[in-house]
Amino acid sequence: MSQISTYVRNSRAELAKVIFPTKPQVKQAFIAVFIVVIAVSLFLALVDFIMSTSLAAIL
Repeated sequence: MSQISTYVRNSRAELAKVIFPTKPQVKQAFIAVFIVVIAVSLFLALVDFIMSTSLAAIL
């Protein structure tokens, strides 16, 4: 039982050390991730279009 209480005590101590991001940091990270996802999606769509067009021309 003492192992469980030690675990809980240590978990609370570690959680107290955590620094959560501020609202502007979360917003900035969200925008950055959104832009990267859109860019990668557009790139993959372009590659898919080029590959399918070239394969259709070959076959």
